[in-house]
Amino acid sequence: MEPRVLGDLIARAPGAAPFLIVPEHGVTLSYARFMDEVQAACLGFQKAGVRAGDAVGIVIPNGVEVLVAFFGALQAGASAQPINPDLTPQEIDFALEDSQSTLVITTDASAPRIAACRALPERRALLRFDRVRGTTVAGPAGGTAASVKVTPEMDALLLYTSGTTSRPKGVPLSHANLLASARNVAASYELRADETTLCVMPLFHVHGLVASVFATMVAGGRVVVPPRFSVSSFWPLVREHNVSWYTAVPTIHTILLNTAAEHLGGPVPPLRFVRSCSSALAPVTQEQFEVRFGVPVLQAYGMTEASHQMATNPLPPRARKENSVGLPTGIEVAILDDAGTVLPRGAAGEVSIKGPNVTRGYLRNPEATAAAFTNGWFRTGDSGAIDADGYVFLHGRIKELINRGGEKISPLEVDDVLLRFPAVREACTVGVPHPIYGEEVEAVIALHPGQVEDAAAILAYCKEHLAPFKVPKALRFVPEIPRSPTGKIQRRRLLEMLG
Repeated sequence: MEPRVLGDLIARAPGAAPFLIVPEHGVTLSYARFMDEVQAACLGFQKAGVRAGDAVGIVIPNGVEVLVAFFGALQAGASAQPINPDLTPQEIDFALEDSQSTLVITTDASAPRIAACRALPERRALLRFDRVRGTTVAGPAGGTAASVKVTPEMDALLLYTSGTTSRPKGVPLSHANLLASARNVAASYELRADETTLCVMPLFHVHGLVASVFATMVAGGRVVVPPRFSVSSFWPLVREHNVSWYTAVPTIHTILLNTAAEHLGGPVPPLRFVRSCSSALAPVTQEQFEVRFGVPVLQAYGMTEASHQMATNPLPPRARKENSVGLPTGIEVAILDDAGTVLPRGAAGEVSIKGPNVTRGYLRNPEATAAAFTNGWFRTGDSGAIDADGYVFLHGRIKELINRGGEKISPLEVDDVLLRFPAVREACTVGVPHPIYGEEVEAVIALHPGQVEDAAAILAYCKEHLAPFKVPKALRFVPEIPRSPTGKIQRRRLLEMLG
């Protein structure tokens, strides 16, 4: 039976097959046991008044509870809205109010985090999971259980964009959108039922949900879900559960690479591949990771509005091209000019997409939706090009490209050169206002422990490898470069720091 909605991924799997490994609880749930927990959650949510078409907020960190809550909401015909528990009360309130959620679900651990929220004070449910007694839901009463027909066109997931350039926008994704993307991920990496992945990405983000969890379910495999990424527990979990692959942002790959001497603790486990997504992976980091751990690193390209994956570099022996995010996966990718004309191969413009995984538009925001679509193409906001072989190359966010006197400079190119300097641990290039050129190139740098700040040496290295107009005119040294909760470098935040 071909899955039509996300719940089918549970129902069609062999019931006794292991699905969810939860180190926090010391338990492994089979697909059948997980479905039992989901049904219990669904019943609890319906008794709390959730009905088909509702939106349900979920403020729960990684673990069994957030996935049970997610699928329980879907079984009730609602759309699930996972929210980062570390957001401020004001940010959580905005998400719940803008989405018009009818219930917010927490656990004993996360309930205190929304105590100061003003949204839905009487519409909060507490979900508890016990390895013996299973799932229970305590919350408002008055609803009744009902059989709900869930269809592919119904919304399944509601996420909000990061809002770095404007107020966050709600992105509704249907069951059909998410299944299309999950199938694309599973097919791209030839995922198998006998494989295990380790989920190190937060499950309030499309990367963790689609690539780590849903794609694994498409293949009928297993997923290990610890509460959070921990460099000290990563390799022990990989060994204990015979993990064959994982997906993460470049920050996590960099941490694992830089701490291998301290935390690897023996031979490298036989990973089949490693996936990198949600931010640009520096070529030098990819090279060093592959040499150190002997595993191919496949850079992919995704975004919330595309239900995550749009392109990926293929598995060996097919080519993995440096600086490329790979080949389109199950969707059309084109490069458009400002007028919406499709440009020829090799030309630079805005990366745009069409496909069954693309959102229909932003939640109750027709202006933003109209601005995002041109002639049926969704405009990603990324500058890039497609080469003769069909590989996609990104130059950066259009609004983050540096315009120095008419010369367009990709900050990613400068970042890569800076990261090749041995003392540099992290680098982020930004454009700062300039009275003559409009913008000037500057860079923020974090050094490896024990390294001395030597701006002259770093700039001399840049002059050897970059055209003069691309060389940073100033370096700022910081202990850590600020990132979003999902590990993305926040260049616009850096501009604020630089004044």
